[in-house]
Amino acid sequence: MGHVIEGDYILADNEWDELAWVWGQTDVPKGCKVEIIDGLIIVTPYSAQAHHGIVEPAQRRLYEVTPEGWGIYQRLGMAVPSRLGLYVPDLAVVPEEALRTRDDHFIPASAAELVAEVTSNATAHHDRTTKAVGYAEAGIPLYLLIDRLHPDGPAITLHSEPAGGVYRVMRPGRFGDPVMLPRLFDLTLDTREFRGV
Repeated sequence: MGHVIEGDYILADNEWDELAWVWGQTDVPKGCKVEIIDGLIIVTPYSAQAHHGIVEPAQRRLYEVTPEGWGIYQRLGMAVPSRLGLYVPDLAVVPEEALRTRDDHFIPASAAELVAEVTSNATAHHDRTTKAVGYAEAGIPLYLLIDRLHPDGPAITLHSEPAGGVYRVMRPGRFGDPVMLPRLFDLTLDTREFRGV
């Protein structure tokens, strides 16, 4: 990994290790999250009302169909070192064994079966672009983008079939439309339950 110099800085063997160390040392105000996006450490406030009003109903439904040995987590750090990224998605479905990695602060993004992001003014651009590429590059089978700030009105896009750093299939919809989650879940999300839009 590297070694600490003068007690508060690490000299790392590579840029990723240095960024991950700085991320782990970053102390942010309560109600904020810190991520690494394209090698930049970014601190953003949580959008509590909109976040919880959308994520909670989705999480509740996912618990009904998620198999034993899998967990559903909010604000779990997920590393994509090849993109110099450490994302904290609004929701992630991950095998419980992935939490037993060598690092206590984050897991490899490739372990996730599904991640979901709810856009805010501070995160919309990265949620739509940078993170979509990062999640695809990590090979996460499903990326659910809940874009409450879409220019044409609140929208939902389910990205699937990642290959070569892009999702090959994108199923767009509007709030109120059902969203079919395949594979592990075989679930239809009723987006009329989403509040806080």
